[in-house]
Amino acid sequence: MAAVTPTKSLLHSSSSFPKSSFSSKTQFNSISFKKTQSGLEPIRSKSGNACFSGGEGVSRTRRRTERREEGLVVRCTAEGIERGLLVGGRGQEGKFVVPERFKVVALLACVMCLCNADRVVMSVAIVPLAAKHGWSSSFLGIVQSSFLWGYIFSSVVGGALVDKYGGKKVIAWGVGLWSIATLLTPWAANHSTIALLSVRAFFGLAEGVALPSMNTLLSRWFPSHERATAVGMSMAGFHLGNVAGLVLTPIAMSSIGIAGPFIFFSSLGLLWLTTWAYGVTNDPNESQFISKSELRLIQAGKSNTTLKKGELLPLRLLLSKLPTWAIIVANVTNNWGYFVMLSWMPVYFKTVFNVNLKQAAWFSAVPWGTMAISGYIAGLVSDFLVKAGCSVTLVRKIMQSIGFIGPGVSLLLLNYAKTPVVASIFITAALSFSSFSQAGFLLNMQDIAPQYAGFLHGIANSAGTLAAIVSTIGTGYFVQWLGSFQAFLTVTAGLYFASTIFWNLYATGERVF
Repeated sequence: MAAVTPTKSLLHSSSSFPKSSFSSKTQFNSISFKKTQSGLEPIRSKSGNACFSGGEGVSRTRRRTERREEGLVVRCTAEGIERGLLVGGRGQEGKFVVPERFKVVALLACVMCLCNADRVVMSVAIVPLAAKHGWSSSFLGIVQSSFLWGYIFSSVVGGALVDKYGGKKVIAWGVGLWSIATLLTPWAANHSTIALLSVRAFFGLAEGVALPSMNTLLSRWFPSHERATAVGMSMAGFHLGNVAGLVLTPIAMSSIGIAGPFIFFSSLGLLWLTTWAYGVTNDPNESQFISKSELRLIQAGKSNTTLKKGELLPLRLLLSKLPTWAIIVANVTNNWGYFVMLSWMPVYFKTVFNVNLKQAAWFSAVPWGTMAISGYIAGLVSDFLVKAGCSVTLVRKIMQSIGFIGPGVSLLLLNYAKTPVVASIFITAALSFSSFSQAGFLLNMQDIAPQYAGFLHGIANSAGTLAAIVSTIGTGYFVQWLGSFQAFLTVTAGLYFASTIFWNLYATGERVF
């Protein structure tokens, strides 16, 4: 598109071109250009001057001529350039436009927040429920782990469904079902133990599709050099869900009763569905809202490999490669430590330091808030290193090593904490370092198997969920048997260190499948 504007240039001064090259008698029809399949040809005047435009990521070029006392100045500017995840661009009318991929990651961050908040509600509500029903410490572990019974089965199936049907539909069904299960939890607890365990298992069954859906959607919507940041933003929402659940649950229970937080968070989930259903597509190519420039940027930053739907990688082949086992072992270790801290921190602060439920919730919430920040920072650092020229393999190994060694050392130091404040500092450090795993094994699934990432995520997540069940129940038995948390914290730290060695020996950032 060509235009003549008498306005003063805001982007380029007249010194951008030699003044002698333009005559005050130059007419608009003396300048012409043509558009070809390869881009825009030089724009030439009768005097032979040319303005070149084009380049990767530019969706539209316009030419402006400006009248000055000395003559006319020809200026080339680009419109519609998507300059980054949080920067945005400008539309045809010059208005600021939020990149469509930012809307996608914002909605994913919200649903991941709800995903974790719905889990955490039970971690707090279980204290008054245990007092009401007279549950022992070992039975508390069984109730806490019942969520994982369903979760372990849905991870593989959910991952395969994501690969076949895309993340949009799968996560939508998951949110609807787990919100209903959350709503039914207080009724089930009052009805019978079997009803409670069944509802919690169904809740876990529905939530098992969340992470594979998130990972696959982000890999479709973001170029490679932004993917770690996008995962960091989504997982920041996930961790903030812990804060929301731990802080709001005691308040809701004291105001409304035990059923209060379950009703509140399930309602938010159903509300989120109304926005998700019409605002997101599985792939940016299917979106009617995305600009051509943003679509071009996403496509330019991704592999040229065409991903085919409906194909399933043989399990035997998947498990025959050591990089697969590096991801599985990392997931096992991450879930082991994560669920110990997620399920037992309110109980830990109450039993070890004798603080009340609201104080325990606050001490438990602070570490999760810092984890959200550190996870986002880990994503930024990871993307920066990749863009700086570091190999993907090296970046993944660095991030994962921080994500395991940091928590291991922190849990060992936790054994020597004498006050709840000091204990909270060590737990905060453990979870903050742990969030670097998001830029390690979690991203590595797309690195080694982009076409089968959902299925691989499901396999790794099932193994990790089994480890989480063992650690959640095991913590309860250890506490009941030995009367302290120290032994189990030490075992967990040792597992972190051993997994670091295995990861650095066998992980890779290259495509394997």
